[in-house]
Amino acid sequence: MKTKQCLVIGLGRFGTAVATTLYEMGHEVVAIDHGEENVDRVMNLVTHAAIVDATDERALRSIGVAEFDVVVVAIGTDVQANILATMNAKSLGATYVVSKAIDEMARRVLERIGADLVIRPEHDMGVRLARQIATPNIVDTLDLGGDYAIVEIEANERLKGTLRDLNLTGRFGVQIIAISHAGKIEVTPRAEDIIKPHDRLVVIGTSHNLDELRRFLGE
Repeated sequence: MKTKQCLVIGLGRFGTAVATTLYEMGHEVVAIDHGEENVDRVMNLVTHAAIVDATDERALRSIGVAEFDVVVVAIGTDVQANILATMNAKSLGATYVVSKAIDEMARRVLERIGADLVIRPEHDMGVRLARQIATPNIVDTLDLGGDYAIVEIEANERLKGTLRDLNLTGRFGVQIIAISHAGKIEVTPRAEDIIKPHDRLVVIGTSHNLDELRRFLGE
């Protein structure tokens, strides 16, 4: 895994979680906030923490914002500060800026001013939770467009045996592209590979076919 240089702007609950998790995963993390208390709280949990006002372009330039692989603008309720920090980061040459939006309007503005990725954590988590409640075996989804998606499912008693015997392609029109068993991941599995209950399967197919598989799993 390549170590990334990450800058996290805004150290509320969300920003702190992003910064400390990236650091725990072995990345270089500089975390900044205009509030001393927030900076103090993460001082020993990241590579470097500093009191910086990201709405001040000169202050952001002084920490070399353009040198980071990823800049995360995690400022919470102050929409204006969030937009200014995003604009400053992009205008100073930041390659990849992820910005947190508190609502749909903020998302549209942030996209217009050049944020490379805009997320709405509360909204996105709400959607994910609803999907997990409605379809507990499908734990994550990657929408590929064109009605295709990749999902991760957990095998149960109804889904066990060799891939050849299960014949998911013939029965459901889906393809297993990876299997995780007891922490070991098998990519592009073979027909003789065995699926056991609680294995994690990464499956690709159309939404309709994946729904058919979900129904078969008894959800």
